[in-house]
Amino acid sequence: MARVVVDVMLKPEILDPQGQAVQRALPRLGFEGIADVRQGKRFELEVEGPVDDAALARINELAETFLANTVIEDFTVRVEELEEETATA
Repeated sequence: MARVVVDVMLKPEILDPQGQAVQRALPRLGFEGIADVRQGKRFELEVEGPVDDAALARINELAETFLANTVIEDFTVRVEELEEETATA
């Protein structure tokens, strides 16, 4: 089993009011030197079976049609191998 991560972010030319609000709050909270903040979404998909080219193509289609609004958002897809969990008594 593998995990596929889809990160969705507003396109650079799209205003990000939530990111701007966080950026303005940081100095008041003692965090200096942060020039910009952009907020996005992360989706983790656990995929049964191998993540081959066909599976990645299907996930890209899913991201483009359902997870992201491609008019205002960009997305990236990457595969993360899951570590086997060990049972503890």
